[in-house]
Amino acid sequence: MCHMAAFTVRGKNIEITPALRDYVEKRVGKVTKYFEKVGEITVLLTVSKGRHIVEVTVPVQGGVLLRGEEATMDMYTSIDLVVEKLERQIHKHKTKLEKRFREGGFKAEAAAAAGPALSRVDEAEEYPVVKTKRFAVKPMDVQEAIMQMNLLNHDFFVFRDSRTEEVNVVYRRTDGNYGLIEPAV
Repeated sequence: MCHMAAFTVRGKNIEITPALRDYVEKRVGKVTKYFEKVGEITVLLTVSKGRHIVEVTVPVQGGVLLRGEEATMDMYTSIDLVVEKLERQIHKHKTKLEKRFREGGFKAEAAAAAGPALSRVDEAEEYPVVKTKRFAVKPMDVQEAIMQMNLLNHDFFVFRDSRTEEVNVVYRRTDGNYGLIEPAV
């Protein structure tokens, strides 16, 4: 069943050998057993300052995206850990995924069969919202939004793009760079 998933495996500062590609497809392909349909799985392997970073994105039906990132000193270890992280995410949100895919698509039996090692994760029915903030979303450009975020020492900042009038989000990535989230039109 893993062989049916389509993979895009890219490398930055690392050669994707056939052995490495096979390992990625075999290990990451494990998450496909939880879903009827899985889109193209994207895996980015990066070596940076001795760190072996794996970023995985798995699109499943209904617009749900699973995403995981791990970094260790060894690429194979990073791959193993990112698979564990994705499986923990699936287990943690099992009840919500079942509701989301009421008409089928999420294989709850597969999640249950994966065993107690993963199911020890808290299965709260609702996500507790512990704080609500209201604030004016001011028009500004991306550079100003990033400066504002840094001045506030936050990891993200919501603003209205002065060109498009759309609400956007800038955020600080784990690699120290910045990201921008814009609504799809």
